[in-house]
Amino acid sequence: MPVTMPNLSRRNFGRLALASSAAALSGALGAGYARAATPKGEPIKVGILHSLSGTMAISETTLKDVMLMLIAEQNSKGGLLGRPLEAVVVDPASNWPLFAEKARQLLSVDKASAVFGCWTSVSRKSVLPVFEELNGILFYPVQYEGQECSRNIFYTGAAPNQQAIPAVDYLLSEAGGGAKRFALVGTDYIYPRTTNQILVNYLKSKGIADEDIMVNYTPFGQSDWQTIVSQLKAFGSGGKKTAVVSTINGDANVPFYKELGNQGISATDIPVMAFSVGEEELAGMDTKPLVGQLAAWNYFESIETPANTAFIKEWHAYTKQPKRTTNDPMEAHYIGFNMWVQAVTKAGTTDHDKVIDAMIGIRQPNLTGGIAEMLPDHHLTKPVFIGEIQDDGQFSVVWKTPALVPGQAWSPWVAQTKDLIGDWRKPIACGNYNTVTKTCLSRKHA
Repeated sequence: MPVTMPNLSRRNFGRLALASSAAALSGALGAGYARAATPKGEPIKVGILHSLSGTMAISETTLKDVMLMLIAEQNSKGGLLGRPLEAVVVDPASNWPLFAEKARQLLSVDKASAVFGCWTSVSRKSVLPVFEELNGILFYPVQYEGQECSRNIFYTGAAPNQQAIPAVDYLLSEAGGGAKRFALVGTDYIYPRTTNQILVNYLKSKGIADEDIMVNYTPFGQSDWQTIVSQLKAFGSGGKKTAVVSTINGDANVPFYKELGNQGISATDIPVMAFSVGEEELAGMDTKPLVGQLAAWNYFESIETPANTAFIKEWHAYTKQPKRTTNDPMEAHYIGFNMWVQAVTKAGTTDHDKVIDAMIGIRQPNLTGGIAEMLPDHHLTKPVFIGEIQDDGQFSVVWKTPALVPGQAWSPWVAQTKDLIGDWRKPIACGNYNTVTKTCLSRKHA
């Protein structure tokens, strides 16, 4: 269901942060990494599966770095189960088949107890069969299209009902401009295509006609946006308020936004709502022409809470780069890693089956105020924020959901999946359980 959408000024937004946010880093990040007892024994291997080269390196390199920070910090507290954590970093190089090879290496050769990795859905889909075959554990930190629920994956990024649907609700609202036409522009792979399938159905349910919906896809690494931006400009000149919903991924965002500026398209003319542009991507752009353009995430660096302030300070100290940004997938890794630490501690072992079972119900304070909880479908409870790009490359929050939103693995806006849920607790123990027929379609992900 659409959520109520109060407007928020930057001044009063911070007042909505829960007091629990101050505890988000308690015991997890400490000034100067205060040392506990030195961990001993055989290291517990933690796999880091992020592209450090190729088209996705612009987004994924920082996720490798934040994982190294979290692992170093955990070791400073005495490790896990009294043993040191050892990071095993691989570079799948934005090559989707290579992701599967590297995943198999991490699980079979390196014996990783957990893997934190992937950005694009095509990379996640590439490694999913490997994790199910070898019964590994993957923490996936990025917003995605849903329509999946694997026992071996914990989806710490947003499902469509935690990003895409609220973002469109905002654009449809008076506060968001009251858009009547929508251009859905994305990179040509499963995440944009499936997300847009959901959004087209949702927009139609809101009275948006077929002729007022434009859909366009481009390859990874698209560099020439002149023709496409001209088409968007023409589409927006039909007399109805038009908005762009962008699922463009990777370094293609840089020339896309540059071309918007070149053609004089401002946020007041045609607002662009991005799902894959955050602080890290903006750090490499001239943001002055982009002021007022929008993004939907579950975290922004600009949100002022004690927990977020402490996290940013620790990040700057660790990287020795006082201007280096933080972003949403970094927070997702922060939440996922600390949940995994809790689950291993609870289970008293790194045994995959026992840790997977222990994960459900684990609660972890997030960085923006509130508690993330791991749900039976391996998705989290999350807040949703809409931010406007500022000239300093940060976002000013203009709207948020009034409460945390539970992630939905299966979309109610797709006929084939509207009756499905994921629930990995016994006795159901199924990723795609039909609530009408009371049957499990598969004991795997789909």
